Amino acid sequence: MSRTPDFFIVGAPKCGTTALNDYLARHPDVFVPGRKEIHFFGSDLVFTRPRMNRDAYLRLFDDGNGRKRAGEASVWYLYSQRAAREIRDFSPQARILIMLRHPVDMMYSLHSQRLYDGNEDLRDFADALAAEPERRRGARLPRHFANPMGFFYRDAARFARQVRRYFETFGRERCHVILFDDLQRDVARVYRNACAFLDVDSDFRPGFPVVNANKNVWSRRLRDLLRFPSPAARSRIRAILPSAAVRKTLKRRLLSLNGRHAERPPIDPELRRTLDEEFLPEIRELGRLLDVDLVARWCRRPAETDAPLRQASVPDARAS
Repeated sequence: MSRTPDFFIVGAPKCGTTALNDYLARHPDVFVPGRKEIHFFGSDLVFTRPRMNRDAYLRLFDDGNGRKRAGEASVWYLYSQRAAREIRDFSPQARILIMLRHPVDMMYSLHSQRLYDGNEDLRDFADALAAEPERRRGARLPRHFANPMGFFYRDAARFARQVRRYFETFGRERCHVILFDDLQRDVARVYRNACAFLDVDSDFRPGFPVVNANKNVWSRRLRDLLRFPSPAARSRIRAILPSAAVRKTLKRRLLSLNGRHAERPPIDPELRRTLDEEFLPEIRELGRLLDVDLVARWCRRPAETDAPLRQASVPDARAS
């Protein structure tokens, strides 16, 4: 009998979901599949790759039998208007982990990630924001992209309505919200509280290596060949390497070698001020929803940078 996942890291993008997924995968009581961003749920989401069927999805969790918890992380579940209901219908007692950060920082980081992946061709962040109306009409889209949702940076950052949807669907008590700046400040404490929420041993401590730091590519041409091969190139590669497993391993290795860690340049100060003002009502609304003064945390001091997540000291074990 297949194991059914019972917890979901639903997003948002660029808010630490990869790190949390990786750290939970190290827990002896927790199983997560070897791949992230499965996006089985969210029938309103559009991807260029085909969506897997239910049997294929459940097979991802076959090795989770015997573990107390099994789950997965897909960052666009939070954005989706249907995923919350579909997850509840699939797993009514599921526990939901939601990760958030200052909306402007998230948008800027998402833009950088999409440039790295080859899903964005407007290298200037201001240009990408200005192109949103045209892109909604199907214009000014790059030749290759994995999904269109990522072009709508402002929509992805409207967290209040997204979080409210999960609160209303699952109940506040079945949703655990993590703020990215808390993850940066004290990853061990955040991890302990996430384990407590999942009802697994909160005393277990994995290592907390740097995960998913900002990256650039050495060669865009190589990246595009690996990620978006033409039919002719795909046929040649399959003729030379008939084993799908070998192709997958080689592709992963070459993508890794083609990437390099790089500091993200600061966002243009004037654009930052404009966006901060635009998103202030959103931050207030989200703060009221979470019962946290996010204006004080996010808007009265310099924004958090993308400092890598490092091992933190472990305070007392009481839940916050």
